Amino acid sequence: MMLARVADSLYWIGRYIERAEHMARLSDVMLNATLDRTEAAYEVAQIAIAAVGEPDPSKAANPYQAALALALDREDAGSITSSLAKARENARQVRDQITTETWERLNLLYLRLTGPSADKAFADGSSTFLHEAIADLHLFKGAADATMSHGEGWRFLLLGVYLERAQLIGRLLEVCFGDARRGPITDHFALTSLLRMSCALEPYLRVYTADIQPRFIQEFLLLDEEFPRSIRFCTSRIEEHLSSLTRHMDVPGQVGPERLAGRLKARLQYADMDELEASGVSAFLSSILDECAAIHRGLYETFVAYPLELRLPA
Repeated sequence: MMLARVADSLYWIGRYIERAEHMARLSDVMLNATLDRTEAAYEVAQIAIAAVGEPDPSKAANPYQAALALALDREDAGSITSSLAKARENARQVRDQITTETWERLNLLYLRLTGPSADKAFADGSSTFLHEAIADLHLFKGAADATMSHGEGWRFLLLGVYLERAQLIGRLLEVCFGDARRGPITDHFALTSLLRMSCALEPYLRVYTADIQPRFIQEFLLLDEEFPRSIRFCTSRIEEHLSSLTRHMDVPGQVGPERLAGRLKARLQYADMDELEASGVSAFLSSILDECAAIHRGLYETFVAYPLELRLPA
């Protein structure tokens, strides 16, 4: 079994990489929406600000400054540069567990975004800056998939990616459709921007053509079994990787994270959109986020912060 500290670092590399990509995409969509200069554009900025956990909605009034801070503010724990710094530090600690290709891709991106010319590059072309960051993050994931052995380390890395992705998409859907104070978004421009934030516009259009409706978006991002950013797809991969990692483990008296993931996978597999709308999508989203948090805790209790006596032979 892999050392706990190694598993922990690989898991968090996956989480921070996914978080950085998501934040870059939110920032890019928010900035592009401001070119429209309509009330819907302001709503898109509000969605992006709320989705990153920013408690001050007034920051949506200046999307450029909000995007700049989200990209380059090293004091903000959730910014792109902060996420990359944490991913790089974890990668440095387990340099022998990842390949040269993955390390170089992550290191070069970190140096570019934290270098002295980063602020000027963002000011000269914020959209290009963010697109290049997203492309480099895709290259990191591609390098990991193509060059790392598909064993335990790779599985912990992907567990981080998919669990982070499920929670980020769940949070985005909760902001858009689960806020009773604001009500669900219905504007066509805002709905299209939501799909762009989820990297889902083209895949969605292939399934539903140009019929952009709140119900269809919820169904696609929650329950589609083939789209890699739907919560159902993510939870299926989480269960798959956890089942493989725990196959030869037996921890008495403990509900393993693979069982928690299996329950969530089954809930999404057999969920019905009509029933969800009748009972309330908001409650369903909240329960999914709670279960993702429980899987994270279970993963830590099983692989990282477990009592030593549980791993010692009887």
